Amino acid sequence: MSSQARPSFYALAPGGWRDYVTLLHLPYTSWHLSYVVIGACLAPHVPGGRLALTVAAFFLGLGVGAHALDELNGRPLQTQIPTGVLVALAAGSLGAASAIGIAVAVANDLWLLAFVVFGAFIACAYNLELFGGLFHNGFWLAAAWGAFPVLTAYFAMADRITGEAALTALFAALLIRAQQVLSTPVRDVRRRTVRVTGTIERTDGSRIAIGPETLTGPPETALRFMAVASVALAAALLVLRFF
Repeated sequence: MSSQARPSFYALAPGGWRDYVTLLHLPYTSWHLSYVVIGACLAPHVPGGRLALTVAAFFLGLGVGAHALDELNGRPLQTQIPTGVLVALAAGSLGAASAIGIAVAVANDLWLLAFVVFGAFIACAYNLELFGGLFHNGFWLAAAWGAFPVLTAYFAMADRITGEAALTALFAALLIRAQQVLSTPVRDVRRRTVRVTGTIERTDGSRIAIGPETLTGPPETALRFMAVASVALAAALLVLRFF
C-alpha cells in the first residue's frame, strides 16, 4: 500500500524534482489562488495586469514561500530538499511577493501595504508556529488562507472593501475550515498511524475489512472535488469578466 505511505494524496515519490512539485501542494495552492481570482472578479473593474500581479504574488507567497516554511517546520511532506534551499525558497518567494505588493500599492493605493505586511507576517507566524503557536489554529487558517486572498484581491482592484467582498471572504473562510475538518484526520492516518484494522458489519451479515483507505478515501475524494469546484468557479468568473 505504497500510496498510503505517502504524507498526502498529492505527494509524488520522494526525491529530486518530484519533491519540489510536492512542496507546492498543487491542489490546495490552486484552490487558494482561485480565491484571489474570485475576489478580484467581484470588483466593479478588473484590470488584467493588476489581477495577474496579485495572482503571482499569492503564488509566490503562499504556493512557494509559506509551504517552504511549513516544510522547514518538521518536514511534514518528508521531502529531501536541503534546509538551505528551503530557507532560500521561503525568503526569496516571500520577498518577491512583498515586492510585487509594494509596487502595486505605490502605483494605486498605499493602504494595500497593510495587506502586504499582514501576508508576510501570517505566512511566517502560522507555518513556523511562532509566539508559541498563537497563530497556528483553525481561526487563523481560515482567515489567512480563505478570507485574506479574497479581501486582498478585491481591495487591489477596487481600493475598498464592500459588503459583498466581506461575505465572499466569509464563504472562503468557511470552506477552508471544512477543508481542515476533512484533511486533519487524513493527515493523522497518513503521517502518524502505523496500522488500521477492524471490520464493518452490515445489517445483512456481510463484513468489510477496514484499512487506511477506508479512512482516507472519502475525505480525500471530497477535498479533490472541493478544490476543482473552487477553481471552476474562478474560471467561470474570468470568462464572465474578460470574454
